Amino acid sequence: MKFSISEKAVDLYITEMGLRPGDSLRLYVRVGGCGSGGFSVGVTKDQPSPTSFVTTVSNIQFFVEEEDFWYLNGMTIDFDEDLNYLTFENPNIKDTDNPNS
Repeated sequence: MKFSISEKAVDLYITEMGLRPGDSLRLYVRVGGCGSGGFSVGVTKDQPSPTSFVTTVSNIQFFVEEEDFWYLNGMTIDFDEDLNYLTFENPNIKDTDNPNS
């Protein structure tokens, strides 16, 4: 399991979520609601379990639980300043919104 998150993306999470050094964020597979049917990356403050994959950037822990490895393994999370938008790319999944298509 591996994924990467850019300093720019981390800075956005720190600002938007009021994070402090040592905080932990869980990244997980989020399934869209009625009508959308797509997948995305959810994020919530939480603490990793002993089996979590953990990476630390700018003193913030980002972690993924085993049940979400399939989607986040290989993912790169970045922030596009021109679009003011987080980007999620995974070379293992052609369409991250609809990974089964």
